[in-house]
Amino acid sequence: MSAEMKNESAEWVDICSLDALQPNSGVCALVEGRQIAIFYMPKADKVYAIDNFDPFGEANVLSRGLIGDLKGEPVVASPLYKQHFNLETGQCLEDEAVKIGAYAVRIDAQKVQLAL
Repeated sequence: MSAEMKNESAEWVDICSLDALQPNSGVCALVEGRQIAIFYMPKADKVYAIDNFDPFGEANVLSRGLIGDLKGEPVVASPLYKQHFNLETGQCLEDEAVKIGAYAVRIDAQKVQLAL
């Protein structure tokens, strides 16, 4: 199974095992000093990775947000003020001036890997 954004020249780093992910939920991983929220959506056969930092609430909480889709776009709703962030791009749906980091992520040999 592979759910990755296009990033062929990147260095892939093991983050955790697939078993460490909760289906339809998020977890937080510390990668090179940065908190990354990782979301596993098994029905869509996808894994997403974005910054865990909510720029509106100014806290590292996005991994605890609710995931779903709005108009066909995979999103997470911040648990603080409920802004929605696109899981593929990091774009805030309520404020086009706000965008957080989104990362290429994949599952390879039952390991979750992030592109650096």
